[in-house]
Amino acid sequence: MTVENNRRFTRTRLRAEVKISHPEVGEQNSHTRDISEAGAFVFVDNFPAPRLGDIVEVQVQGLPGDPAPVVPMRVVRVDGDGIALEFLDGNTGF
Repeated sequence: MTVENNRRFTRTRLRAEVKISHPEVGEQNSHTRDISEAGAFVFVDNFPAPRLGDIVEVQVQGLPGDPAPVVPMRVVRVDGDGIALEFLDGNTGF
């Protein structure tokens, strides 16, 4: 049986340290599993995951120089490992 991949953008495995913020859930430092032009998958450990459709703020941590921008992203999938996030219109990356 062949599983068709309907993704529009190629995912790249990348571990980037990030801080996720949600007004009801709080903040957590975590890391990405992969990224694409459309979004990223972020591991969520011991953190109540935001709900599908919620908007979270994501900021890459540990970069030299000025702090990275805070990027709003939408939760598009929640599973046992973490959350899949998509960049909102007008944002194309961290």
